[in-house]
Amino acid sequence: MAEPIEVTSSVRVPASALEVNAVRASGPGGQNVNKVSSRIELYVELSAVEGLDDDARLRLDRLVGRQRDRTGRLRVTAQESRDQHRNLARAREKVSELIAAALVVPKKRRPTRPSRSSLEKRLAGKKRDARIKNARRAKSEDD
Repeated sequence: MAEPIEVTSSVRVPASALEVNAVRASGPGGQNVNKVSSRIELYVELSAVEGLDDDARLRLDRLVGRQRDRTGRLRVTAQESRDQHRNLARAREKVSELIAAALVVPKKRRPTRPSRSSLEKRLAGKKRDARIKNARRAKSEDD
């Protein structure tokens, strides 16, 4: 059975919320590639994550996006290494990084206004461009 994932001192994923499957990986492996199941698929029941407030859960749902399976669990895969244990560690790191990213509260955006001088520069440029375009216009015989 898998060990719990400690994200912070107050946030953790219990072992009961984790399911690990090992499957055959593509990529490096030499003669073992068709014999050894080194790719790890780690499934996480996100509703069981302990210590997340409602806002963090919403952010986590947005971050996870399409990485869910049919039942709604987070599906994380790792096949960077030939070693199953390293891939399991990497998959656990990915879950921890996702949850840690959801814990970060985004800064509030403070709307700003353009300065008076920037407004004046913009309007002066528009007037200059209008004069240039007006000078290009063909003069009619009525003028």
